[in-house]
Amino acid sequence: MMDRFDGTRRHAMRAGLALVGLGLVLPSGGFAAEKKGKGPGQEKEVGAVEDLMREHGVLRRALLVYREAATKLRAGGGTTAAALNRTAKLFRSFGEDYHEKKLEEAHIFPALRKTKGPAAAYPDMLTKQHDRGREITTYILSVTRRGGLGSGDVETLSHALETFVTMYQNHAAREDTIVFPAWKTAISQRQLTELGEKFEQIEKQQFGSDGYEDAVKQIADIEQMLGLSDLAQFTPRPPPKS
Repeated sequence: MMDRFDGTRRHAMRAGLALVGLGLVLPSGGFAAEKKGKGPGQEKEVGAVEDLMREHGVLRRALLVYREAATKLRAGGGTTAAALNRTAKLFRSFGEDYHEKKLEEAHIFPALRKTKGPAAAYPDMLTKQHDRGREITTYILSVTRRGGLGSGDVETLSHALETFVTMYQNHAAREDTIVFPAWKTAISQRQLTELGEKFEQIEKQQFGSDGYEDAVKQIADIEQMLGLSDLAQFTPRPPPKS
């Protein structure tokens, strides 16, 4: 990802630290130039948990698109099937096929099941919700693939979007506040660092480059299509004075 070191840079850092420990001076353009995070505006390394949570940020923006689309559909204002189709494709590729299957279900949930705390009970339910979410995504893709929405699709699609949003709002909130912290506690710092690097490798294998950065761009484009890009429009009016 944009905010991470690639594998080559990590090796350069380790080699550079070894040279510093020996009292050797690094050449210009070496480790000193590669090192990040010491000044404002410089790239900083992202840990595994922060990475998972910012991926949730992309998915939450997709949920906001779904919520606004459902509201417009119910109000008879309509929405573009193309935008919903793009959102569902993004949720499938970035959320379901990558974040859920390749990271949470493959690495986080198995480790959590081995613990004895209350968080150990969550993986089974979270996995069931992943499965249900995939069913709903398949439905959304099917309905919106035609490029237009029939009158009979509005109520069923609106309901599907709303229930999807409600489930994942609760789902992601529990993961951010219970599951990810418990997983971080359950493994060693070394394991956490190694998994952060493994997650980076998985991302590059899945997307060929920076999947997070591309996902942010995609959801921003969708928001622009639907007139949702201006954050100020969501600021409510002040409440009435008591």
